[in-house]
Amino acid sequence: MNGMHGMGGMSPSPSSTNGTSGMMRRHKMMMHMTFFWGTNAEVLFSHWPGKSTGMYVLALFFTFALSFLVEYLSHCRLVGLGASDVAAGLVQTFLFAVRIGLAYMVMLAVMSFNGGVFLAALAGHTLGFFIFGSRVFKKQEAAGKESDLPRLSCC
Repeated sequence: MNGMHGMGGMSPSPSSTNGTSGMMRRHKMMMHMTFFWGTNAEVLFSHWPGKSTGMYVLALFFTFALSFLVEYLSHCRLVGLGASDVAAGLVQTFLFAVRIGLAYMVMLAVMSFNGGVFLAALAGHTLGFFIFGSRVFKKQEAAGKESDLPRLSCC
């Protein structure tokens, strides 16, 4: 299979088997389909974080922050009670779009199949829920109020 492990019987094209450029094309075509551990991963963007351990740690913090922010937006109350229905609806719609966009970015980061990225996303969602969604930090009078946005469909 010419090193094409797990590619479902796909064989490289004739143009990709000649010389060094063929090796590069074949390498770019490979992607992880199972969880792996290591700092050599691509998260969200081509060649990011690269082979640098520092950039990998930055990617982990970025994934953590995104998932934490998704939990904040899922449980926050930013629209005032006195706001008009149209203004409140526009703010809610904008916040919904931001939350869903960030949630999809977290999902795509986890789809890098890197174990560290998965744990960073899990930790961000967990800490975000603990701070913003659990009863630990809520005041009694605010405990019955719902957030501005509907719950995510997975919850």
